[in-house]
Amino acid sequence: MTKQIDLDLGNLDKVFPENFTQEQVAKAKTLLLKKLAAETHKFYGGKIQTVPKAPVLGFNWFNVWYTPGVSKISTSIRDNNDVSYELSNRGNLVAVVSDSTRVLGDGDCTPPGGLGVMEGKAFLMKYLGGVDAIALCVDSKDENGNNDPERIIQFVKMAQHSFGAINLEDISQPNCYKVLDTLREECIIPVWHDDAQGTACVTLAGLINALKLADKKMEDVTITMLGAGASNTTIARLLIADGADPEKIILFDTKGALHSDREDLKADPRFYRKWELCESTNPKKVLDFGEAMKNVDVLIALSKPGPDVIKPEWISSMGDKSIVFACANPVPEIYPYAAKEAGAFIVATGRGDFPNQVNNSLGFPGILKGALMVRAKKITDDMAITAAHSLANFAEKRGITPDDIISTMDETDVFIEEAADVAMQAIKDGVARVPISREEAHNIAKNDISYARSMTHELVDKGFIKAPPQELLQKVLAEVIKEV
Repeated sequence: MTKQIDLDLGNLDKVFPENFTQEQVAKAKTLLLKKLAAETHKFYGGKIQTVPKAPVLGFNWFNVWYTPGVSKISTSIRDNNDVSYELSNRGNLVAVVSDSTRVLGDGDCTPPGGLGVMEGKAFLMKYLGGVDAIALCVDSKDENGNNDPERIIQFVKMAQHSFGAINLEDISQPNCYKVLDTLREECIIPVWHDDAQGTACVTLAGLINALKLADKKMEDVTITMLGAGASNTTIARLLIADGADPEKIILFDTKGALHSDREDLKADPRFYRKWELCESTNPKKVLDFGEAMKNVDVLIALSKPGPDVIKPEWISSMGDKSIVFACANPVPEIYPYAAKEAGAFIVATGRGDFPNQVNNSLGFPGILKGALMVRAKKITDDMAITAAHSLANFAEKRGITPDDIISTMDETDVFIEEAADVAMQAIKDGVARVPISREEAHNIAKNDISYARSMTHELVDKGFIKAPPQELLQKVLAEVIKEV
């Protein structure tokens, strides 16, 4: 008899047959979540809608919200563009921009193929950070069919006047480096690349606490990194900025280890971020990944979906109290149970159905909220590092264990604290247009996040947002059990 799925999806480990192995349960959960996503997205027609924030109390209010009254809003903003933050929703609105050329582990999904992820970012931004967001998937191909970073750059520069910040997402390398670095300098609002900076911020937070539990220091540990895309190269950069020794870091891309003899990267100016790491890391020029895993303290993998990308014997060869971050999505490079069996002390993944979810969803809602509250001109690396320490400190204060190194998305207060800390760092870095106190920042973030969550729950309670039918959930579960 098929067990019943709870509507809150809180019992996923217990809905499968008792004779399922750990590997079967892990595979079944992945398949279940994918099938549920397909069915529920179809049921709801996506997951984001637009609702008014002002009332209609009588017929003439249409003339206030639109014409003729709204003319005064247009001319006021014309005369002082900064009041657009006060007279429109711009000050709390983020554009989630992507050309969908590297969507999770699925590669180029065509521009509209990224809508599911970008709507997901908007969903999380609202519920977790009290920030409104809209998905904008654009075509970056030129007349020859090549993805041109200049097309994304020009699109964002033209659209920036409608938003308080830009969240870049799922842009393939090497284009992602140029897009971010150009827009950070040339836009008048903050531009954030969540695959890079967001993942780096939350990975740093998780590693800070993992090292505390392992009784190791950032400056002393050796780190091997599998994957050298936007995420891992930015992780390496932030780790080094926060005290890691670059000479104790080794990165691997699809062609091998990064080191100063990689002429292919030196000769290609598009990969300047990777070449910077070639010059500063792996001075001994270790070439073999298995060799780089021997006695290493930390493995950070953001490469390709597993579960057999990382071999258990590599984990077994690591040093005492080894730390493994296997964060490929949707399936980690090695399942947590397998890494633990191979001897890992702490294992983290990018998924919330395993312990220690190191996922950028813990970062971008609070970081962008903090930047928006002070109308920041940009998001500095120091703001990202501050966010990482804010996340780590919050978790440490409430208690951390090897299976609980970082906060989770259902801890509301973590986003409030993170937003306030980021706002204060923006002021310190001189990129804030509106200085406020930490207490003010804390209260604004708390009120906006509470409003967003309360509104969502109220819509569910009143039936405007309906729960998915139980029979739909059971149908999917039965299909998964049959397939596995």
